[in-house]
Amino acid sequence: MRAWKEIDKKSSRLSVLLAGLLVCSAPGALAQESAATPAQTAAPSEGTTSGSFYEIDLPASQQWVDTKIELRAGEKLCITADGTVRYPKGKHFGPAGFPRSIEDVLHEYAVPDGGHGAVIAQLGSGAAALPFLVGENLEYEAPVAGRLYLGINQSMKNTKHAKGGFHIRIEVLNAGFSGAAAALENGPAETDIAGITTELLAEIPRRISDVNGDPGDMVNALLIGTEEEVVHAFTTAEWVKVDRSVEKTLLVGIEDTIKKEDYLTFPMSTLYLFKRPQDYGFAHAEPVRVLMSRNHLRVWKSPYQVQGKPLWCVAATHDIGFERDQRDDFVTHKIDPAIDGEREYVNQTLSETGLVVARGHVTPPDPLTEAKTATGGEFHSDGRILVLVLQSQLPDAQ
Repeated sequence: MRAWKEIDKKSSRLSVLLAGLLVCSAPGALAQESAATPAQTAAPSEGTTSGSFYEIDLPASQQWVDTKIELRAGEKLCITADGTVRYPKGKHFGPAGFPRSIEDVLHEYAVPDGGHGAVIAQLGSGAAALPFLVGENLEYEAPVAGRLYLGINQSMKNTKHAKGGFHIRIEVLNAGFSGAAAALENGPAETDIAGITTELLAEIPRRISDVNGDPGDMVNALLIGTEEEVVHAFTTAEWVKVDRSVEKTLLVGIEDTIKKEDYLTFPMSTLYLFKRPQDYGFAHAEPVRVLMSRNHLRVWKSPYQVQGKPLWCVAATHDIGFERDQRDDFVTHKIDPAIDGEREYVNQTLSETGLVVARGHVTPPDPLTEAKTATGGEFHSDGRILVLVLQSQLPDAQ
């Protein structure tokens, strides 16, 4: 136990050190460079039938352009781009952008694994919307209904000096599903979930605990699905599994930072529900901020079934910085006390994949509205629990 505490202590110190290095290296690196609301400047032609098309100009001086195209679930597009963008000192590139360099570690880009300056797109404009790479061409099928935005994978600093732009052509290959459900943005409508009864909710602990049994974060989401469906939903929503040991992670963390790769798998502590550690940990974060700020959660398979499938319990929190661990005076992550925001972040990111077939919120008989984590941090909630029913069959299982 003493050895583990020493490792944990070193881990906490390294977290602060690396975060400090990033902040000191780039004073503006932690600004929301790629999260600007897309500008409404495009005016495409009307029509959403198969064979119709849109043509849109994407100037280099903007990060995002609102196409004003409202997609239906299942609508399939062919997106092609041409043109040239010019940066100072003679650098110019096409829709695929150019390879990222070590300097890009200090900037945030909407698509972390895309080329610098590449054409990108996004369905919806909310905080949980996931940008994706377009490049020179892409066939894209909308998983849910939403408004389409086009952008350039660059920082706000780049837009001040960039010249030129890209011309985008969007052809509708398939108009998508019919019916009211296909036009619902961000996933299915709220509904009562069959099988989630008051008796069942009473059996599920309101909170998880640390190794000493001290109560911590609240259980704020339930998933109905097989293990494969749970993992598939999170990974499709670009949550990353966190399952490395602390010792290995310390080394990989330094290496990945040097290599400018996004580092989401900085370790989570082991916490307990149903008297056992989490089955999975997942993280979702901005690359530069990951050591101080990330969305993360833990998942446990419960001993219960709903609708003939396993019921999974989720405790999700949002790290927003560091604070003193009141148990041992070590440094630990500070969570956002408005914990319901993270519950809805899970809701939005998973629902927008198209893999959620039903969703709703329930209030248990003894709702948790205020509490402290095992490390001493306070949080508050409206007491509701999110319930998501996952798609029964994986696409590649057909």
